[in-house]
Amino acid sequence: MEPTPEQSPHHAYPDHWEADVVLRDGGTARIRPITTDDAERLVSFYEQVSDESKYYRFFAPYPRLSDRDVHRFTHHDYVDRVGLAVTIGGEFIGTVRYDRINDQGRPASAPADEAEVAFLVQDAHQGRGVASALLEHIAAVARERGIRRFAAEVLPANNKMIKVFRDGGYTQRRSFEDGSVHLTLDLEPTEKSLAVQRGREQRAEARSVQRLLAPGSVAVIGTGRTPGGVGRTVLRNLLAAGYTGRTYAVNRAFDERLTTLDGVPAHRSLGEIGEQVDLAVIAVPAHRVPEAVADCGEHGVQGLVVLSAGYAERGAEGRELQRELVRQARSYGMRIIGPNAFGIINTAESVRLNASLAPESPARGRIGLFTQSGAIGIALLSGLHRRGAGLSSFISAGNRADVSGNDFLQYSFEDPDTDVALLYLESLGNPRKFTRLARRTAAVKPVVVVKGARHSGSTPPGHAVPVSRIPDATVSALMRQAGVIRVDTVTEMVDAGLLLAGQPLPAGPRVAILGNSESLGLLTYDACLAEGLRPRPPIDLTTAASPQDFRDALAEALADGTCDAVIVTAIPWVGENGEAETGDGQVLATALHKAVAGGAAKPVAVVHVEIGGLAEALAAASSTAALGPRTVTPAADRTRAATSSSTAPVPGSDAPAAPKASSAPAPAPGAPAAPQASPTRATPGAPEASSAAEAATGHGPGRIPAYPAAERAVRALAEAVKYAQWRRQAAVPGKIPEFLDDTIDEPGAAALIEAQLATAPDPRGRPLTHDEARELLGRYGIAVRPTLPAPDPEAAVAAAARLGYPVALKTTAPHLRHRADLGGVRLDVADEEALRRAYGELTDLLGKPAELLPVVQAMAPRGVDTVVRASIDAAAGAVLSFGLAGAPSELLGDTAHRLVPATDRDAAELIRSIRAAPVLFGWRGSAPVDTAALEELLLRLSRLVDDHPEVVSVALEPVVVAPHGLTVLGASVRLAPPPARNDLGPRRLPNY
Repeated sequence: MEPTPEQSPHHAYPDHWEADVVLRDGGTARIRPITTDDAERLVSFYEQVSDESKYYRFFAPYPRLSDRDVHRFTHHDYVDRVGLAVTIGGEFIGTVRYDRINDQGRPASAPADEAEVAFLVQDAHQGRGVASALLEHIAAVARERGIRRFAAEVLPANNKMIKVFRDGGYTQRRSFEDGSVHLTLDLEPTEKSLAVQRGREQRAEARSVQRLLAPGSVAVIGTGRTPGGVGRTVLRNLLAAGYTGRTYAVNRAFDERLTTLDGVPAHRSLGEIGEQVDLAVIAVPAHRVPEAVADCGEHGVQGLVVLSAGYAERGAEGRELQRELVRQARSYGMRIIGPNAFGIINTAESVRLNASLAPESPARGRIGLFTQSGAIGIALLSGLHRRGAGLSSFISAGNRADVSGNDFLQYSFEDPDTDVALLYLESLGNPRKFTRLARRTAAVKPVVVVKGARHSGSTPPGHAVPVSRIPDATVSALMRQAGVIRVDTVTEMVDAGLLLAGQPLPAGPRVAILGNSESLGLLTYDACLAEGLRPRPPIDLTTAASPQDFRDALAEALADGTCDAVIVTAIPWVGENGEAETGDGQVLATALHKAVAGGAAKPVAVVHVEIGGLAEALAAASSTAALGPRTVTPAADRTRAATSSSTAPVPGSDAPAAPKASSAPAPAPGAPAAPQASPTRATPGAPEASSAAEAATGHGPGRIPAYPAAERAVRALAEAVKYAQWRRQAAVPGKIPEFLDDTIDEPGAAALIEAQLATAPDPRGRPLTHDEARELLGRYGIAVRPTLPAPDPEAAVAAAARLGYPVALKTTAPHLRHRADLGGVRLDVADEEALRRAYGELTDLLGKPAELLPVVQAMAPRGVDTVVRASIDAAAGAVLSFGLAGAPSELLGDTAHRLVPATDRDAAELIRSIRAAPVLFGWRGSAPVDTAALEELLLRLSRLVDDHPEVVSVALEPVVVAPHGLTVLGASVRLAPPPARNDLGPRRLPNY
């Protein structure tokens, strides 16, 4: 919306204040600045507000707005006077306004930093969180315009408005003056205000997905008159699944005499239905979708599933059509799954929704599944069905123009029917937010992710997302930091999901292996070692083992306190005639279920080779067992395997429910995990299941996942082990040591950065010189060993005399930097004679001094050469990296990464997570280096880039870590205006 000529030309219309938001009930609305074109909308809005609300706003009866009022409330300079409106369908449902005031409460301009604020919300929309959303956005606008405080006068009876201010989380002061409550809010964000904002965001976005997955009524728009076609297929699937709500078939081409289709009411438009429709499934050609969306919006539909193709997957023109589709839907308060979607499924008994193209609705289960690809969705549904796994919910988002994996995480976090969240993602629209949500969700239930399009170097067709420059290996490391179980294939995702949904988390990496095949046991043993587990020698029950032998051996392993998980291997029995008997799967499954039912809560997996009926029998409990009384610790509560008590999250905060645990530093690589006791698996009072059929009634043990190959079972178990370890550590968050505050000069660093950027001719920033980088890093307690230029031998001798022998002579030319293997470095130069000789050798070998740019530096104590880096990616945020200098990091890619800000635990894990970490801890008899000093350096660098986002790149190389202390020999720093953050500020939906 453009400003009119009447508005101040000095302050153009601030379109960046426009935002789509999700309200408390899951509906959407648009927030935008009020303009002079809004006079009629304002008057219409005011007429729909009750007399009581008007009285609360103006402290007196105020039945109508005068022309002067309308002019005042629609003319703003967007600096000292600002008005925002919340709109649905183009009409106002709420407004907020601030006016800058001075100390006497009179109108003022900058530098006055206080403003009076007032709200008005239509009575029909009160309770939806409209005022809370407006407060977030008007506060952000005010801060942008230099306003630091809001003042508000509220009548004591206006409890709703007082609550909005009180619950915002801002620091506030309150007094009672002249019959009204005077409130003053400091607008500087606080931890509490951010937690409140994110808590509201979570509840609203979760509710928006819940409205899509549990509608009271569904209309399929574009249902064909004859069998076949997308719309008719969806209608058939809805009916076949036994959807519990009302269903309608809609097609404008229906004959007027047609009243029913496949047993449901048939209509030419939504207006003919005459009842509320919650969800519309749109299956019409793309050029007819806008008409269908308008019909839905005008008749109060809450959400859309758009199956129609022909959007961003077709190129630039289609992408613009897709954006217009989203704008249109959100203008009516609706959210969209799609376009080009496969559909949605909810298996809850109270819903039984299959609004998808999947011909068969999956069984009920504890797994939630989100996919951005219809083809992958089909494969995953088929794979889970074959292996007897049930789903709680399924969303195939297609082009993911609106509802995304982030929304699915918000929903899964609080969904009581979901124990494990599986996501197939081809792009991350908001990586910072994804990491934050994944960390919170993973603290209470597993999140398993397959990331497609990892190496294509381009965005998948149909997806419009920010481009990230960080490599896929870094993305994987950051997901691991957030507790995400990232796997490479959809098969691995199903394997891990089955184990996590049906079995408790392991307390450690110790694995017992038992079975009737020595060879299969050895294969499993080798696979465990390859995955970093600690297997015990396999127990060979011999090929003569009976199901009872399996039961006894499994029961004994579960009771053994020296193992944390059990893998059972099985091959067919050989009969007396020498032929394999493959019909004993049911009997063996029953025996294993009985052993598990009475054993300790340890994960059990089965590796089998061609045993007929075994996988099906083991899975028989999965389809329904999880739906009755649970006998296996669910994923959301499995931390009982490590601790017996838990703590609840702070309401509205990001802090998840997590088990209590003692804080301890990360162990050195290879250090054994402390053994932990496991509780009994069976629910107290639950009868022992006597058969797999009995287990299927919901009163027996949970499903036991079966795998056709040892490697697949072991890989799934290894992921569960790593996730369980992350859960235990995440129970007590790491800290940033307080001692850093006493040795950091944040204001001094800020002044240096401001001065350097002010002189930068390039708006993209500039690299700092060596001395400038040393000064800036020094403000954060990072000492860089000085280097002195040596353009000729005499200068080199003078520099050495100043620094003191022994010294190092190094070239700094870009093609020779950090390349000691090319002969550009001379170490331990003891005296002047040796220095002159080294200088001559250097120039004779590599070129003239002007080309080599030689420098002299005092020698550092011997140690391990490492490299520490920090960089800011516009999409993912600030990333801290560590590795050994040279070939390990540059050739082998052995580098670890963590998101900034890093805690003491992050720093400890960072240096221990590289494959070459043993070199730091005394490998092959060498002296261990000072890892504590290295961790401190990482924390200081993390603080620097976190405090000053203008520091977009830092490389400390090499950092020589000695047995006592470390030395930073080289540093490069680049400053630039910080990239825009899409995870800060008030809540808003992304626009792709």
